[in-house]
Amino acid sequence: MAGQAQRVIEEFWRIQDAGDYTKLAPLFAEDAFLEDPIWGQYRGREAILGFMTKMVEEMSDRKVHFTVDEICGDDHAVWARWTMHMEGHAPRGGVGIYKVEGGQLTYYRDYMDPAGE
Repeated sequence: MAGQAQRVIEEFWRIQDAGDYTKLAPLFAEDAFLEDPIWGQYRGREAILGFMTKMVEEMSDRKVHFTVDEICGDDHAVWARWTMHMEGHAPRGGVGIYKVEGGQLTYYRDYMDPAGE
């Protein structure tokens, strides 16, 4: 049975899959920390909301969408293996690492596979 953290991340991916990343902000704790290998670091829900607002535009403009391949976790920590699909480019895999406390994300970090040729 999935733990609390895994259920939060499953909801994260359901929301992200719908395309409005701004709806992810309530899943983050007020003092959450997000690290993205391309877009940088964001501390606090308001900064993360700003990042998610930019991602709505960027992902739409670049015709990018993600599929989640696997999610595994417990009550406190989760990892998710995902694939990024971008028009005109080979799919690119990655992994997200998440920490959850009290039903909210406190930490999120993505790692990406090297770009294909």
